[in-house]
Amino acid sequence: MEKIENWLDSRIGLNFRTGLGRMEQAIRLLGHPEKAYPTIHVTGTNGKGSTVAFLQNLFDQHQKKVGTFTSPHMETVHDRICLNGQPISESDFSRLGEQVRKMEQNALLPQDQLSYFEILSLIAFLYFAEQEVDVALIEVGIGGLLDTTNVITGSVSVITSIGLDHQETLGTTLEEIAEQKAGIFKVGSPAVIGPLPEVARQVCRERAKELNIDLYEYGQDFSLENKELRARDFSWLDVELGLSGTYQEENAAVAVEAFLLFMERQSWNLDPSLVKKALAQTSWAGRLEKVCDGIYLDGAHNLPAVERLVEFIKQEKGKEVLILFGALKRKDYSEMLHYLQEELPQASLFLTSFSYGETIGEQEAGQLPFIRDYRNFLKDYLQDDNPHRLLFVTGSLYFIAEVRQFLKGEIN
Repeated sequence: MEKIENWLDSRIGLNFRTGLGRMEQAIRLLGHPEKAYPTIHVTGTNGKGSTVAFLQNLFDQHQKKVGTFTSPHMETVHDRICLNGQPISESDFSRLGEQVRKMEQNALLPQDQLSYFEILSLIAFLYFAEQEVDVALIEVGIGGLLDTTNVITGSVSVITSIGLDHQETLGTTLEEIAEQKAGIFKVGSPAVIGPLPEVARQVCRERAKELNIDLYEYGQDFSLENKELRARDFSWLDVELGLSGTYQEENAAVAVEAFLLFMERQSWNLDPSLVKKALAQTSWAGRLEKVCDGIYLDGAHNLPAVERLVEFIKQEKGKEVLILFGALKRKDYSEMLHYLQEELPQASLFLTSFSYGETIGEQEAGQLPFIRDYRNFLKDYLQDDNPHRLLFVTGSLYFIAEVRQFLKGEIN
């Protein structure tokens, strides 16, 4: 196990945007495991993880064997590759990782070293084939068109949202980013899109027209508003969601539309009564997750996500709000901080650092209070036990993962 973990960790930071040639060669050498099962391919600036969580529970309720490949992980790397919500075992991860390592060692040229995310994608493809899943839910890493996962052909393609993020990689405009994300659309497979900006929606429409595929749009073909869900030829009233935040209504509706399309394409029997149950029981770590009374964790790692978090905070009337923010320097953290200060002037905003990568520190805090050790800050907050206060821990998902692990030890 340690051998594979060390090999994998040695590839952190080794990223490529030069095309999919290396991944195409790798899956060919491994016998095309990704073709052994149907997939739903999910991309989006935000909402990917929540949408996958809703989808997984929908398939769970219908007694399907469902694999999920998501990122980043909250606790261990095994969390990225799950079977019906259960992470891949250490032994399976090590064994399949060794298979990928030997393939690379024996068949790929030195200049074709696999990246961290490519290795994980290949392990996931192999695991799902070996486990004979009924369906695999594959979340894109970054973008779509040139993403490592785009060697698959999804039975249904999904774009949850489009906003400005990863501009250094995907482009500086919504149109450019939409073109990257619509790159997962494939001939013969329908696509589902969430409530996108009009310019991005138009890019998706044009791409769907080029490929001659059906495109289903939030607000036009399906929706979830005022607890009424409308998707395909179905409708449900009094829908409750297991995930907090009004924006989760959009993610849930996208998931249900994609789920129904997939079920139709597979000619699988649907039990409409299980849809509401699945949505109500869905949870997703680190996304407006209430870890205990008075503390929410939310990986709002870009401006569109921060805007959604602010929507939720504004609904919490009569509470003293504290925000603990940690981010990577490579992110546009200043824009996120400016928005938080502007929209929530009464909230107490604190900055801190964490152990993953190059994070913002005291120098970046400027006039904002900087917390040198977030662990002591959280311990003090827990001991205070003030029912009139709410703490939102937000920023990088890597930060959220660290905090979540720490709080689980403190609370349990």
